[in-house]
Amino acid sequence: MTGECAIALRIWLSSAGAATTQVIRMLRDNPDATPVRIYGTNVDRGAAALAACDVAEVEPRRVDNHTYAEFALDFCRRHGIDVLVPPRRLDALAGRADDFAAVGTRLMCSSPAAIDVLTSKSRTYEVAAAIGVPVPEWRVVRDAEGLRAAVDDLAGAGETVCIKPAGEYSAFGFRILDDSPLSMRDLLEPARPLVSVNAVADALKRAADAREKVPAFLVMPYLEGPEVSVDCLSTPDGRLLAGIARAKEGRYRLLLDDPVYPEIAERLVSHFELAYLSNVQLRHRNGRPMLLEANPRPSAGIFQTAFAGVNLPWAAVRLLLSGDPGPLPVPRLGGRVAVTETATEVPAGALAVAGG
Repeated sequence: MTGECAIALRIWLSSAGAATTQVIRMLRDNPDATPVRIYGTNVDRGAAALAACDVAEVEPRRVDNHTYAEFALDFCRRHGIDVLVPPRRLDALAGRADDFAAVGTRLMCSSPAAIDVLTSKSRTYEVAAAIGVPVPEWRVVRDAEGLRAAVDDLAGAGETVCIKPAGEYSAFGFRILDDSPLSMRDLLEPARPLVSVNAVADALKRAADAREKVPAFLVMPYLEGPEVSVDCLSTPDGRLLAGIARAKEGRYRLLLDDPVYPEIAERLVSHFELAYLSNVQLRHRNGRPMLLEANPRPSAGIFQTAFAGVNLPWAAVRLLLSGDPGPLPVPRLGGRVAVTETATEVPAGALAVAGG
């Protein structure tokens, strides 16, 4: 792949979130100087990332896997997409790689088997523990009685417990369980995702009484910071080519020069045979790193790895298309990056996307 290519490479970034604009910049400023044309979609026609794309459309909202996959295939067919990089709806797309190939699109996605396990946090923990990856204690609950039993079981002296959906909901649904009364200090500090055990138990009971569908929830100790995110680039059979760990410290990100985090990520990537871009998140318990979650997709913050001197998104595109990620420089680690807000001018009519 070289800059001599006269026809732009057509890359579709589906479910384009706010951080997608930074990834677009990395793809356009690729080290091969290959011209690219960026296509973006989102369920929200007002999503700001769509304004940074060359072509933007609206995705269908709340549709089943078959309907979403048919939409994606039609999109690729209509636009002649070369590469599809999906951060969401992986369970709808992974099993259709041959169908995408038939319309000329290479799908950047791990295997359906890996995605099936990793979209369940409880099953992920079971497998991770079996291969020697440190995981916290956890309990799966679906009702008020199970919640109270799990909290009684896990909440030791001074132990803080949290709850989150066991499926793939990103950070949505995460709450710290705290029954202590609010103080004036609590009211004057930035809000935290706190909720009482009684409030959650009541919500579960009301849902059960109304015969609502209640997903499985995970109850576990609230792990200590800092949260560490390892962005991974790997071959289709799960051989790790690069793993860059970054720790969150308020508005800063530390590019960690500590092999313990990439080593944990490598064990998971290898076992699940994760392909191209994936992400492993860890926190700590008594100073020991513990698995928070493993994602068979790129993280929203993958663009921060650019400050380590490595263009992971472009290396993944090269690897997908040619089997060669290109030269991978030794990452510059140990640095500190400030995460700040930026403003981007939007041309008039840029958000008048097609569809919907």
